[in-house]
Order: sequence, then structure tokens, then C-alpha cells
Amino acid sequence: MSQQVTVIEHLLYSQSQVKATGKFTMLLNELILSAKIITREVNKAGLVDVLGFTGDINVQGEKVKKLDEYANSILIHRLSRAGVLCGMASEENADIIPIPRGYPTGEYFLIFDPLDGSSNIDVNVNIGTIFSIFRRKSPSSSDLLLSDVLQRGSEQVAAGYIMYGSSTMLVMTTGEGVHGFTLDPSVGEFLLSHPNIQIPEQARIYSVNEGNWSYWNDATREVVAYFKGTDNAIGKPYSARYIGSLVADFHRGLIYGGIFMYPADHRDPAKPTGKLRLSCEAAPMAMIVEQAGGMATDGVQRILDIEPKQLHQRVPLFIGSKNDVLKTIEVFARHGLTDNDRSGYGLDGRCLAGTGLK
Repeated sequence: MSQQVTVIEHLLYSQSQVKATGKFTMLLNELILSAKIITREVNKAGLVDVLGFTGDINVQGEKVKKLDEYANSILIHRLSRAGVLCGMASEENADIIPIPRGYPTGEYFLIFDPLDGSSNIDVNVNIGTIFSIFRRKSPSSSDLLLSDVLQRGSEQVAAGYIMYGSSTMLVMTTGEGVHGFTLDPSVGEFLLSHPNIQIPEQARIYSVNEGNWSYWNDATREVVAYFKGTDNAIGKPYSARYIGSLVADFHRGLIYGGIFMYPADHRDPAKPTGKLRLSCEAAPMAMIVEQAGGMATDGVQRILDIEPKQLHQRVPLFIGSKNDVLKTIEVFARHGLTDNDRSGYGLDGRCLAGTGLK
């Protein structure tokens, strides 16, 4: 019977009426339509001129893929005209994306990564869209404030991702469990395929780019050595699986159990806290994993408790099965990296720039 339930039907039937408001449903509908359009382009990417680089550099200093640019423009176009948002932020844009003059606005603020894993686009590996939804705090009659944009992950109204692969799948939470919906192309609807997802407490898989070993601190090396060794919770080495696409690596761990790690490193002085963005990548995934019974930390602090100081703030991420994340926290604490002593960890949190707000 679950195969017959659409995303909106599930939201209306199963979620609290606070979440299933008309405007929230409209927002979700626009996200779903955007996902269908992006799916169409992903599926024919090798046949048309949407692979390869545009020649531009995004705010992260990374080359922009053509499909990245396309996905970003679709999401901005559809959602800015929906009448439910007071503003948006994208991994690809340096500042806040305002709602065009003349269009109605709403109470929600959307942060998204339009196409995570874009380095894998040209080789046909799973990629995805990650989104995070907040409710604005300031009165709708006033200008958008920093407090509306830089909210803790614990204040998210909803979070999710759309994974494009052999099938297109939407995984999301509104704070009442995690559910997965698979796009049925024959009817053009996302149908409930994975109700009430629960991540196993104990994993047998770890996922990390071990090529960065020489750039990690001692605590990170000890954590990875624990998973590779035999003196651990399962008494043998964990299986190593690493795709290099956060959505794909995270989704595998969510379903099968596992821990995904993108630690801080000193390879690039401009990115001392690693590569992943707090607001558009780590926080939405953290909300999902916690709702599924897992955990997410930067090694020191719960991801959902971190208050962002800038729009594109980066953060280390250890996320997945509860027992393995707890072990990570234990190791970091033993190395003296606590919430009160974060020196040498690259988390000074001084900058309030990069929001586009006064």
C-alpha cells in the first residue's frame, strides 16, 4: 500500500498539521517539481551540452559544472516565485538570494546545495540536491535579518535530499521521522518507498577520503585507525566505502549503517575546517540522521547545536550510526578537544561576512 502514497499525501496524513500548512505544502511542491526537471536533465546529461565546466568559479573557489549551474537556476527560478519564501541561500551564490520585486513572500527561508557531488557528474556517479528549511524569526513586515539566516540546525523546520541515480529518490524529515520516496516516472510522482527509516546503531562500514591522512590531526587518525583495526566494536576491520559524493555516501550509511567522515585538515589554509558547509550540507544531513536514530558531530560538538557565524561556514563532519559517532567523540575528548578548548581546530567563528545583509 505504501507504493500508492505520494509525498504530499504522506505529509497531510502522517505529519502534524503545524507542518502540513498550505504554504509549506506549496514549498514542497516546488521543490518536487524542481527535482523532476533536474532529473530529466541528469538523465540526458551525456546527450546534450550540460556536462563539463562553465568556466566560472563559485563562492567556494571551485569550478562550476554546467549541470550545477542549471540545477541552481531551476531551483532559484521555481522557488523565488512560489510566494512562500522570504529569501534563499545557495552553495553557488556568495550572498542571500532575494525574492524578485513584485512577487509575494512568505515565512520560510531555504538553504540548498543545488547539486552535491558535482565532481562526479562527468563519470555518471550518484549526485544530489540537499535542502534545509527554516522559519523566519523577524516580523514579515521588516527586512530579513541575520537571525533569520544564521540559525542553528536544531531550528530547522524540515531537511532532506534528492538523489539522482538509477532512480531518483527524495529522503526528508519534518522532525517526525525520516521517510524516503522514489520517483515513479510512469506517473511522475514521488511515492513512499522507505517509510520510517532507522539507521542501525552499530555499523560495519566507514567512509572517508584516506588520501588526506597526512593532513589530519592525531585525533582523526586515531578514529580512522580504530575502524581499520581489529580492536573495535565488531572485532575486525570495517569495510571501506567512499564515493566522494556526500549524498551517495550518506544515503548508503543511512540505509545499511555506517559512519561518514569529512574531517578538518591543514592541506588548504583557506579551509582549516574541511570542505563541507554547515548550513547547506552538514546541518540538514544531521537533522535527518538524528531523526533516524543516528548522530552527527564535528568531533567536539553536536552539529545541530552549532550556531553559524557566516553563510558559507565550513565544518568537520562525523555522521552516521550512533555507536561509531560516540566512539569518535570519545577519542576527540581524550585528545583534549572539547567544546571549551577548540584551539588548533580551526573553529574561531569570528566572521559574520558573506550573508549579503547589513
